[in-house]
Amino acid sequence: MNQTLLDAALQSHRAGNLAEAGRLYSEILRADPRHLEALYRFALLHFQIGRFADSERLFAVAIQFYPEVPELFYGRGCSLQALRRFEDALASFARALMLRPNYIEARNNRGVTLLKMKRYQEALSAFDMLNANDDYGRALILNNRAAALLGVKRYGEALDCSEKSLALKPDQAQSLSTHAAALGMLGRYDEALENYEKSLALDPTNPEVRNSRADMLVMLKRFEAAMGDYERLLKEGFDVEYIRGNLAICRLHCCDWHDLAALKSGIDEGLKAGRAVLQPFGSLMLTNSPEDQLRSAKIWVADRFPKQPALSGGARYKHDRIRVAYVSGDFRDHPVATLLAEVFESHDRSRFETIAVSFGPDDQSAMRERLKAAFDRFIDIEGMSDLEAAHMFKDMEIDIAVDLAGYTGASRGAIFAMRPAPIQVNYLGYPGTLGADYIDYIIADRTVIPDRHQSSYAEKIVLLPGTCHPARLPKIAVPTLTRTDAGLPETGFVFACFNNSYKFNPETFDIWMRLLKAVDGSVLWLPEPNTAAKGNLRREAETRGVLSERIVFAPFLPTIDEHLARLKLADLFLDTLPYNAHTTANDALKMGVPVLTSPGETFAGRVAASLLQAAGLPELIVPSRSDYEALALSLAREPELHARTRAKLAEARE
Repeated sequence: MNQTLLDAALQSHRAGNLAEAGRLYSEILRADPRHLEALYRFALLHFQIGRFADSERLFAVAIQFYPEVPELFYGRGCSLQALRRFEDALASFARALMLRPNYIEARNNRGVTLLKMKRYQEALSAFDMLNANDDYGRALILNNRAAALLGVKRYGEALDCSEKSLALKPDQAQSLSTHAAALGMLGRYDEALENYEKSLALDPTNPEVRNSRADMLVMLKRFEAAMGDYERLLKEGFDVEYIRGNLAICRLHCCDWHDLAALKSGIDEGLKAGRAVLQPFGSLMLTNSPEDQLRSAKIWVADRFPKQPALSGGARYKHDRIRVAYVSGDFRDHPVATLLAEVFESHDRSRFETIAVSFGPDDQSAMRERLKAAFDRFIDIEGMSDLEAAHMFKDMEIDIAVDLAGYTGASRGAIFAMRPAPIQVNYLGYPGTLGADYIDYIIADRTVIPDRHQSSYAEKIVLLPGTCHPARLPKIAVPTLTRTDAGLPETGFVFACFNNSYKFNPETFDIWMRLLKAVDGSVLWLPEPNTAAKGNLRREAETRGVLSERIVFAPFLPTIDEHLARLKLADLFLDTLPYNAHTTANDALKMGVPVLTSPGETFAGRVAASLLQAAGLPELIVPSRSDYEALALSLAREPELHARTRAKLAEARE
C-alpha cells in the first residue's frame, strides 16, 4: 500500500503537482511516521515552496530515526542555511561530510554558508578543495569561488573565475549575476548592468538578482529605473534586506515624495525591531534620531563588517614618532581631500609619522599630488584584500588608524573589523556613529554631539574646541560673474541651496515655496539634479502655487573655482534638515554668503550650526522650522539686516 502511495506521490512531485504530492506524503507518514523516503521527499517539497522551518523540522525528525544517512544532514543544512541559522547549518554539513567525505554538494554548500557569514577567506579555501566531473559542477564551483574572491576584494581574479564559469555554462543565471558583481566592483557599471539583464532574462523571478540590478542602477544614478525594481519586489512580497530604505533613498534622489511618510514609518518600525531595513548612510537622510542612526549602524556592521579576531592585542608600540594612518577612498579631487589637505600638511613631523592609505582611484589631479607630498608615506591598497591590508597595518605597527570613509562609497570597514591598530578612529567622512565596538573614538565638537546625545554613539567622543570641521574661510580669487552669466534674473532676492537633491524633503520645500510667494521677484537657486527630480520639483512648486520657472537650476561645472565664482551671486543659503549642508555650507560661507540653519538631533543635522558657531554667527542658527522661515523672510525683506549679516560674515572670514 505504502509503495503504491509513494509511487503516486513521486509522480505528482515530478509533475509539479506539489499539493497532491504533499497530501500523499502526509498519508504515508500517518500510517508509518518512520518512512524514510516519505520524510525525505516531504522535507524537500517544503524546501521547494519556501517553508524552510517545516523542511528543517522534517529533516530533524528523519535524522532521529536514521542518524547515519548523509543526505538528511545535507538537506537539513540547506534548510538551516535558508533560515539564516548559519552555525547550525555548518554543523549539519560537517556531519554529512563525516558520513561521506567525498560529498561534493555538502562541501560546496558549506562554502556557500561561509559566504553568507562573510567568512570569505574560509569560503575560498572550501571551494579551492572542490573538484567536479561535469561542466555543470565545475561551473558552479568556479562561480562560488568567484563570489568568495569578491568578498576578499580580489576583483580581477573574481572576474576571471566568473568568465571561466560562463565559458562552461553560459546560460547560468547565477554565474551571470556573479560576473555582473565583479564588473561592478571594477567600476564597469554598464557592463555589469548588461549581465544583470541577461541573468534576469533567464531567471525573471529571482529576487536577489533583481535587487542587485536595482543597486547597479543606483550606481549609474538611474534612480527612477531602480525604483521600479524595488517597487516590483515589494509588490511581489519579497521584502529583501535594505530594500525599503533603498527605495526611500531613490525617492529622495528623485524628489518623489508621494509615499515617503509611509516608507519612513515602516523603516522606523523595522529599525526598532532590529531588522536590516536601512543602510547607515540612508539613515542620515531619513531619520532625525541619533538612536535610530545607532540602530541602523549596528545592524549594518553586524551584517557587513562583523568583528573578527583582533590582529592587534591592544599593546602600545614604542616608536620615536606616533604612526598615524589615514584610510580613505577620497585622496583625490574630492571634498574630503580639500578639507583635510592642510590638516595633513600641518602635522608636527617631529612627533608624528603620517601614512596615507588609499583605496580609491588615482585621478592624476593636482590635489592627489599635493596629498602625496603631505604624508611621510602614501600607500595604494586598491588591489589588496582586506586581510592583506590589515596585516600590512599590523606589520607596519600603526599606532592610530583613522577611518575617513565610514559608510560612504566603497568603504573598507572590514579592515578595521580585524583590529589591525591598537587605536581606531572615525573622523569626517561619515557624520555619525559607525556602531562598531572596534572603533574607539569619533572626533566631534559640542555642537554636533551635545551632551544629551552622547549615549547614542558607540565610540568614545573626542570633543575639539570650536568646530571639528577643518574649515578656513579665506578670500578666494575667482572670476567675477554677472547674474546673467549664471542664468539668474538681474533683480530679486536669490535664495539658494546647493545641497544634493536627496537632502530635500516636502517639509523644507513647503517653507521654500512660502518664501518665494512672500518675497516678490525672488527665486530659488538649486543645483541641477537628475531629470526625474527636476520634473518633480517643478511639479511640486506648481502644486504649491509657485510658477516653476522661479526655480533656477545651476548646471554642473567642471571645477570648484567656477562653482565658487557663481556661488557669490546668492543672497542667502537655505540649509536642509535632517541632513545639513556640510562642505556646501563651508563653500557658501567662504564666498561671503550667509547660511541659515535649524539644527536637528543628529551629527549630520548639526554640522552647519557647528560652522556658524565657529564663524561667530550664532544668530543664523535657529531652533525651529518656524524660526527658520521667519528669519529667512526678514533677511530677504530687510536690506539693512541682510547687509549687516553679510558684513559680519566678511569680518569673521578675515
